Amino acid sequence: MNRRNFIQASAALTAIGLLESHSLIANPAMLDKIGIQLFSLPKMLEKDFRGGVSMLSKMGYREIEMYGPFPFSAQKAIDGWAAVTPSLGFSGSGYFGLTAAEVKKIMDENKITVPAVHTDFETLRSRLSQLAEAAHAIGFKYVVLPALPAENRKTLDDYKKTIDVFNKIGEEAVKLGLRFGYHNHGYGLQELDGKIPVQMIIENTDPKYVFLEMDLFWTVAGGVDPIAWLQKYPGRYKMMHVKNMKQKVKFSGDGGDSKQWIELFPQMSTADTGALDLKSILGTAKKSGVEHFFVEQDMVQQPEVALKKSIDYLKTF
Repeated sequence: MNRRNFIQASAALTAIGLLESHSLIANPAMLDKIGIQLFSLPKMLEKDFRGGVSMLSKMGYREIEMYGPFPFSAQKAIDGWAAVTPSLGFSGSGYFGLTAAEVKKIMDENKITVPAVHTDFETLRSRLSQLAEAAHAIGFKYVVLPALPAENRKTLDDYKKTIDVFNKIGEEAVKLGLRFGYHNHGYGLQELDGKIPVQMIIENTDPKYVFLEMDLFWTVAGGVDPIAWLQKYPGRYKMMHVKNMKQKVKFSGDGGDSKQWIELFPQMSTADTGALDLKSILGTAKKSGVEHFFVEQDMVQQPEVALKKSIDYLKTF
């Protein structure tokens, strides 16, 4: 090879290398951080919180969404939790018997952050300042209501009153450096006297103060196309619970009671198996403004197996 050919060949190889490098930069993984909702493995965390978090970190999870009640939660929430835990088979929640400082240290050791927590309606209404103190200690920004009490969603008037409360909570949360979010459950996705309650919430709350977390499983079970809603309401959904469904099924009724939820539990599946096109849904979610994606498979059996399957699959996107 003469000098001219050598220079030309070297230039060509350099160009190819630059193109490949640019391609890698231009096409990053769809999910740069994959999170998990801790209700997926409560029994393991109750036995060994540090060990459970370490396991999640080794799997590759980098964000965590915690669930309450917490030590500072409203007494009504603490009492309500105590009433249901015997049937659940565990009682751990919040900091799992540790202090906020201890929880933060464990998260830091495992290179995990906590961008969001689930809390209850009463705590949001009466103890936002305590939530803000916890946020300062742990580092979270979003305080999310996972379920609306039954007495606040019986009629459209109930929902209208709830919307007013949501706006007030959201405005106060912003003053404290927090963001308020609402996580849809099974109810409110079908018509009630000619209106769809969750759409009422989205369309009548102030987008500066109220955000949403979409639960994929409950959204589909409620008869809603998640992609259609993400496209219809850009910027409103900031978080998502990622789970799959063995086959597309709907609630036997309006999705408003635990019997209907429990009926569908056997249909929950790991992210890698199921009828939902997660790649399309999550791609649309990213474009719509979703910032945090939390794997959730409620109290799944063998979390050390199931949760690894889910994150390994999501890493391929």
